[in-house]
Amino acid sequence: MKYLSLTIAAILAASPALAHGGAHIHPHGMEIPLSLMGGIIALAAYLAWRRM
Repeated sequence: MKYLSLTIAAILAASPALAHGGAHIHPHGMEIPLSLMGGIIALAAYLAWRRM
């Protein structure tokens, strides 16, 4: 479980580096809902990690 959490954290941390200026499809204006979902996932991962 620890390796999975670290992998997810690394992918999320690297996301801005994967951005590009070319054509892309994603909804603009979704920063707050996506941040909230990320926070919920992080909290769930933290609680699962504490349970082990």
